[in-house]
Amino acid sequence: MVYTAGIIGTGGIAGMGILGMHDTEDIGSKKVRASHAGGYAETNDIEVVAAADIDESTLHTFGDAWDLPRDCRYESHTEMLKSEDLDVVSVCTPTLYHCDHVLDAVEFGDPEVIWCEKPIASSVEQAEKMCQTCADANTELVINHSFRFSDKIQHLKELISEESLIGDVKSVSAQYRMELMRNATHVLDTLVYLLDTQPKEVSGFINEENEAVDALDADVQVSDAGGGGYVVMEDGTFATIDCTIPREHSSMTFNFIGDRGKIYLNNDDGEWRFWRLEDGEHVEADLPGIDGSWTWDEDYQSAFPAGAQHISDILNNEADNHSSGIEATKSLAIITSFYLSHYTDGKTTFPLDDSLKTVSISSW
Repeated sequence: MVYTAGIIGTGGIAGMGILGMHDTEDIGSKKVRASHAGGYAETNDIEVVAAADIDESTLHTFGDAWDLPRDCRYESHTEMLKSEDLDVVSVCTPTLYHCDHVLDAVEFGDPEVIWCEKPIASSVEQAEKMCQTCADANTELVINHSFRFSDKIQHLKELISEESLIGDVKSVSAQYRMELMRNATHVLDTLVYLLDTQPKEVSGFINEENEAVDALDADVQVSDAGGGGYVVMEDGTFATIDCTIPREHSSMTFNFIGDRGKIYLNNDDGEWRFWRLEDGEHVEADLPGIDGSWTWDEDYQSAFPAGAQHISDILNNEADNHSSGIEATKSLAIITSFYLSHYTDGKTTFPLDDSLKTVSISSW
């Protein structure tokens, strides 16, 4: 059986390349593998049959690149949802539209799966509404926190949270480029995924800097900014997050410290290292079951085809959703708490009060 997919929003992550992931001269001019359309193209049983975008030029550039018939290109996403019989809908629009577009997909399209870009929404209240609406409609909401689709990250989760390779994790330090909504969502989601836990207490810092204003030549101001802070998890793990550094100086790194060893990850140079704690000294050893370094071509670009294949497995009842909206809401709640903590000179505890869930952080 071939499943049908439609895409709402035909810009960068839909299939035409985005800043920091692809060569500048290629962005918006040619199709790219590390995208929703690129992921679908590598599955055997999902075909993109329609797309929608309010920008006619962007829509037709995408349609031409991905060989989409002209009559399957819509300037209204609701028209596409009503006209096409879609099994899957990708939401690739800016964050502030995610909630409306996911709710519209359920109301007007009734797909089996919605693959929504990260972060899940602008506020925790919106995220919870999206999750509940999809659950009520029996629609799987998959959030594109792409590291969850990587074989190496999945195996690392087994080593850390299931096999206790480094024992009880005591502390984690993580660093990635600014800003919090656009980029830190990856770090925080990876953190809660690998530790298999939830936040308990947060204290944050916001530097009010946003490099994307210039990088994206944007004419709209947003509240998304660089920042970070500490997070205490329910299992007692103490984690520090630094997403204050501009793109060209940054690297996604993690340091996991346990009572039986430590693991260091750097996803820019691909260096992953492991040490066992033996008689009070750290002794370096191979990271079990993970061969070779993390690479852009093999690991990150392959995350999109892997994500599309995961959706195919969900459609075929061969897998449970391991990047759900409920999981994605955890990282958004931490980011929201960074803001709340910074601007109230306090700390935030979980679960968030309903009044705090309404706090909205604008981003692209």
